[in-house]
Amino acid sequence: MERELETDSSVQELFEAIAGLKDPAECARFFRDLCTLPELKAMAERWEVAGMVSENIPYREISVRTGASTATITRIAHWVNYGEGGYRLMLERAEKREKRKR
Repeated sequence: MERELETDSSVQELFEAIAGLKDPAECARFFRDLCTLPELKAMAERWEVAGMVSENIPYREISVRTGASTATITRIAHWVNYGEGGYRLMLERAEKREKRKR
């Protein structure tokens, strides 16, 4: 993680607050208060794109399905494949949840 984020106490406090959320309903309430609707939509789009990237869906198809630009998809793919591991961790957990539902 970038050193700037590691040493910024307000960022660390935000991460702690997020980690303390107990369920999706609490998460929704907190993020709705914290973020604007466009910010939430942008994060949701990134998450959707990350899932499609991990499924090896072609970038142009992802763009058509989500409306994200290929430049945005390329950036997200970089972080999915070479980032801090956060996308991978959460994608794996989401996959496990889906398997349990079946």
